Amino acid sequence: MGTHTAEQAAGATNGPATVPTRTGLLIIGASQSGVQLAVSLRALGFGEHITLLGDEDHRPYQRPALSKEFLQGTVESESLIFRSNDYWAEHNVDLVKGEHIVRIDKEADGSGVAHASSGREFPFRRLALTVGARARKLEIDGGDLDGVLYLRNADDALALKARVGDATDVVVIGGGFIGLEAASSLQKMGKNVTVLEFGPRLVGRAVGEETAEYFLQAHRSRGLDIRLNTSAARFSAADDGKAVAAVELQDGTVLPAQIVLIGIGVIPNTQLAEQLGLDVDNGVVVDRFALASDGTTVAVGDVANMPNPVPGSEPGERIRLESVNNAIEHAKVAAYSLTGRREEYAGIPWFWSNQADLKLQIAGLCNGYDQTVLRYDEERGKFSVLYYRRGQVIAADCVNAPLDFMAVKNALAKGQNIPADAAADPATQLKTITTDS
Repeated sequence: MGTHTAEQAAGATNGPATVPTRTGLLIIGASQSGVQLAVSLRALGFGEHITLLGDEDHRPYQRPALSKEFLQGTVESESLIFRSNDYWAEHNVDLVKGEHIVRIDKEADGSGVAHASSGREFPFRRLALTVGARARKLEIDGGDLDGVLYLRNADDALALKARVGDATDVVVIGGGFIGLEAASSLQKMGKNVTVLEFGPRLVGRAVGEETAEYFLQAHRSRGLDIRLNTSAARFSAADDGKAVAAVELQDGTVLPAQIVLIGIGVIPNTQLAEQLGLDVDNGVVVDRFALASDGTTVAVGDVANMPNPVPGSEPGERIRLESVNNAIEHAKVAAYSLTGRREEYAGIPWFWSNQADLKLQIAGLCNGYDQTVLRYDEERGKFSVLYYRRGQVIAADCVNAPLDFMAVKNALAKGQNIPADAAADPATQLKTITTDS
């Protein structure tokens, strides 16, 4: 995506040569959080040299559009690139592409050397892990056939785009955000799409029952074939024995498919952290300041398991967040740590997912709710669910209701409340009934 011959001269390096000098900071993972960490450090006046290293042969790019605008061809790859090569060169950041780190030798003071599979070595004084997560694989007969795809990175998206033109039938396995976004995009492109969800409802890990049911009915009314409590038994090959041709379900039903797209969650990339002896538990365990258990390494974004930053969270409650917003805010926390300051996570977690004309925005985290308030304006196509715990609003799912989203997000940030009784009237603007807690 956006490969240019000028990259070597403008901060992006490739080749077998060993880095000759010890860099100040090595950021492993040219992800949203890795980019934000480098940018935030420079904004804070961090003057040491930075190496930003990624294992993909692409400049750092935005991932959310891969399942939507990029897949549909409404945006070009160049528009997804985070920063120009000139930016990295001007800010003393070496952008290294296509290097996979397999081992790290680290001293007690935090310095060390990272070894790549190519043989290159990358010395550092401090280390940051922004390595994200990888797609969870589905172990199934026929899972290695051509046309059985995942959608996590740019190469995945390019592989999917290359096959879409020749496909008529697509089976999407997984009714989470990625699966539904891609299914909506593929349906818009004229494909016959079936979504298989193993669980009893859509987006089960991220939203409550009311929102899940709303999405189920909304997608079905728009023509998506969604099957809950359903799993695949095997993938069948075409006559050539190489390409996928069908999905056989556990009940014996056979669905034709020239593309099978699997989106069943992700696994944090903790391999390097484990090799370093860092504490790992569904991600790299970090403190409130993004510091890992060794006290020197920072871990940021999707790979980090951190104390729940939401005000009012239970003591000791931890969470791993997968979102652009978290990658940005957590990187800022890590940047402060690397400059010797201690600043805790200040933002309220929020998420979004665009599925056809359904624009979902989530403010806060609904974990542990004991009450919900439903706001549904069918005529205007607006839908919101507010979540409460002991009478205090803690989160909201908002579909095509940006004012509700902003009201809840602002209330959470200010430690305010939105009384449940008053919020139940969908005609009431939430910002007008916000109260101090």
